[in-house]
Amino acid sequence: MPEELELKLELSRRAADVLAASDLFGEARAKADQHAIYFDTPDQALFQSGLSLRIRRSGQQRVRTVKAENAKSAGFFARPEWERPVSSDRPVLDGRTPIAGLLKDRPDVIAPAFEVQAERRTWILDEEGARIELVIDRGAVRALERIIPLYEIELELKTGSPASLFALARGIDAIAPIRIGVLSKAERGYRLLGPAKSAHKAEPVALDLEMAAAEAFQAIARSCLRHYRLNEAILLERREAEALHQARVAIRRLRSGFSIFKAMLTDRQAARLRHGLRNLGVVLGEARNIDVLIRQAGTGSLHDRLSQARDAAYTEVEKALASDHTRAVMLDLVEWLAIGDWLQDPETQQLRDMPARSFAEEALDRFRRKVKKHGRDLENLPDEARHELRKDAKKLRYAAAFFVALFNGKPEQRRLAKFVDALEELQDQLGALNDLVTAPAVLGKYRLAAHPDAKALLGKGKKPRLLDAAAAAHGDLLDAKAFW
Repeated sequence: MPEELELKLELSRRAADVLAASDLFGEARAKADQHAIYFDTPDQALFQSGLSLRIRRSGQQRVRTVKAENAKSAGFFARPEWERPVSSDRPVLDGRTPIAGLLKDRPDVIAPAFEVQAERRTWILDEEGARIELVIDRGAVRALERIIPLYEIELELKTGSPASLFALARGIDAIAPIRIGVLSKAERGYRLLGPAKSAHKAEPVALDLEMAAAEAFQAIARSCLRHYRLNEAILLERREAEALHQARVAIRRLRSGFSIFKAMLTDRQAARLRHGLRNLGVVLGEARNIDVLIRQAGTGSLHDRLSQARDAAYTEVEKALASDHTRAVMLDLVEWLAIGDWLQDPETQQLRDMPARSFAEEALDRFRRKVKKHGRDLENLPDEARHELRKDAKKLRYAAAFFVALFNGKPEQRRLAKFVDALEELQDQLGALNDLVTAPAVLGKYRLAAHPDAKALLGKGKKPRLLDAAAAAHGDLLDAKAFW
C-alpha cells in the first residue's frame, strides 16, 4: 500500500497569477487539463468512513483513486491510496480497497457527488539533495449549482529530507503568499453539498491507545491548526464575529496544548512558536472583546461607537492575518511538528515514548489539582488570581477534550459527561466575572467609560451573585469523579 508524503499549500488567484508569471521553476515538465468525478452513496458512507473515491480523466486516460483521507492533518499529509486505470467514468470496486468491504452487498448505490476541474502543471525539482514533485492546480470545484475556485500547490517528496519541502515552500512564499492547506479536494466538494458555514468549531482529535505521547501532541497541535485555518479562511473573505471567536479559540487550544506537553517541548523553536501564537491571540482578543460588548450594548450611540472601534480592531486582525509573520509562524509550526529538534532530544525521549493514555492521566491530574488549589476561597480572590484560576480551568477543559478518545469505556464516558458539565459551568461563571473586569478596560481604551449607556455593560451589583455561583460550580467540579 503506497503512501504519499506531501505538503499542501493554498494561495489566492492573485498569488497564483504572480507565481505563474515569475517563471520560478522554468518550463513545466507536464501540463494537463484534468477532470475528476468524486463518488459516494446518498448518505455519504464513504466520506463518513474517511474514504474518497474518484475517477480522474486526463486526456484519454482515466485513473480510479481511493484515498484514506487524512483530513484532520494540517498541511502535512501522509495517507494510503490505491490507484488503477479504468476505461470509463463508472467506478470499479474490488477487494484491494476498503470500499468493497464497507459497501458489502450494495455497490450499486455509488453515484457521482461532485466534480473538480483543474489545469495541472507539474515539475520535478532537485532541492538541497532531495527530489520533489511540485504540482500547481488552478481550477474549480462544482457541486449541484455551487462552485468555488481552486488554487493550490502540492509538494510531494520523492527522495531526501522532508526539510526540503519546507525550504521550497518558503522560496515560493517569497514570490507569492501561501498558506497551509488543510482541505483535500474531496473535502472541498463535500462542503459544497452542505450549507455554507459562518464559522467552524473544533473537531474531535483522532487519538488511539497505540499512540505515544509525542504522537498525541502532534495530532492535537495539527487539529488545532486545522481549526484555526478553517476560520482564518473565512476571516480573509469577510468579517464574521463567530469565525473570529473560533480562530481565537483555536489559538488558545493550541497554546494550551503547548502547556500540557511543556515538559517534552524544550527546544528554542517551541518557545519562539509560543510567542508568535500569543501575539496573534492578542490581536484576535482585542476584536473579540469588542464583539462581546456590542452584543450587550443594544442599539444607540454606544453601539455605534463600539461598532467604529470594532471596524478598527478587525482592520488590525486583517493586517495580522495577511502578514508575512503569521504565514511564517504557521509554516514553521507544521515543520517543527514533523521534524523539529524536540523529537530528537535524548533527555525527553522517555517522556515522548510514554503511552498517550498514561501521559493524559498525569496531565489531567495535574491540572485538576491546580484548579482545586487556585480555587480555594474563590469568593475572596483578587481579580488577577481569579483570572489565573480561569486559565487553569480552560487548560483542564481543553485537556479533557483533547484526550477524550483515550477514555472510551462506558463508565468513563458517563463520568466524562458529568465532569465536563461541572467544568463548563465553572468556566461560564468565571467567564462572566472576567467580562466584568474586562469591560471597563475596553470602554476606557476607546474613551467610552463615561458614556451614559456604559453603566449597563459594567455590571455593577452582579459580582456578588456571580462569585457565589462560581464558588458553587467549583465545589461541584471537585465533587465530580475524574473520568480518567
